[in-house]
Amino acid sequence: MKRNRSSLAVATLVSLLGVAACGAPEQGGPPRWRVEVIGSSPHDPGAFTQGLEVVDGIRYESTGMWGVSTARAADHATGIETARADLPAEMFGEGMTRANDIVWQLTWKDGIAIARDPRTLAETGRAEYEGEGWGLCAQPDRLVMSDGTGTITFRDPVTFERTGSVTLTGYRSPKPNELDCAPDGTVYANNYPSDEILRIDPDTGAVLAVIEAGGLLSPTERAGADVLNGIAHLPGTDHFLITGKYWPRMFEVRFVPN
Repeated sequence: MKRNRSSLAVATLVSLLGVAACGAPEQGGPPRWRVEVIGSSPHDPGAFTQGLEVVDGIRYESTGMWGVSTARAADHATGIETARADLPAEMFGEGMTRANDIVWQLTWKDGIAIARDPRTLAETGRAEYEGEGWGLCAQPDRLVMSDGTGTITFRDPVTFERTGSVTLTGYRSPKPNELDCAPDGTVYANNYPSDEILRIDPDTGAVLAVIEAGGLLSPTERAGADVLNGIAHLPGTDHFLITGKYWPRMFEVRFVPN
């Protein structure tokens, strides 16, 4: 989530030390899973990816950084962009999700969620919230939101009003960033600034598994990239898309228990 390329150096140092600065599994905690790569495709290396989702064949992506934050939509099958909206220069784009006929996009420190048309991405409304905005995903009856702390909040998918919260357990000092709400009711979260993905039970806050997702990029690709960020379940499969900030590739993967 930290907003510049220096976070890459932090993540690398953390990996070398073998202790995640953002947290670590507690002794006797959740099992470790791994990533099985199915394939990869090009990704805009200029995109500071903050949110990623695939709904009805449309791939939605939110990007950050002041002055260049965007909301994007593309045909998932072809990768051809079908819509794009720029945020005001003073706003920093964050997580994004589609809830029925609304695409919600967070901002980092502005306390504003932008409602968008799912086809054109034109702004249709705004809602205010307290604290920072990091990740966002949609379950059938609620939104799930992260703010960089170990607590995730629930929000009404139409009004964006806060309806509850849960504190994560089983992992020391988690920092959930981008979120994906999977069909089985679990939530997957990039754990900033590591290469780990947390699988979470949002009803109890329990971290069910820690997924090791390092080593996806070559050393050359990694040199120009920032942290892993972006998870999107592919409907009708057990596959997910994952990518990162300034990553030149997007990976189709499966999360596999060790």
